[in-house]
Amino acid sequence: MEIMNEPKKLYRSKNRMLGGVCAGLAEYFNIDPTLARVVAVVLFFFPAIPAFLCYLVAWLLIPESK
Repeated sequence: MEIMNEPKKLYRSKNRMLGGVCAGLAEYFNIDPTLARVVAVVLFFFPAIPAFLCYLVAWLLIPESK
């Protein structure tokens, strides 16, 4: 009998600094949350990428972890 793995689900983390989006993405991709936060801060400085708007949208759309 073959065991089917449940697909990964993206949730906002309880390990949060602001909204839990970066920590949730870090848990999903199995990386350090600090690295995800640093990447997010760096992206905020690029005007071509509306990173802050993307963060807010993700904060609204990604459900909180159970």
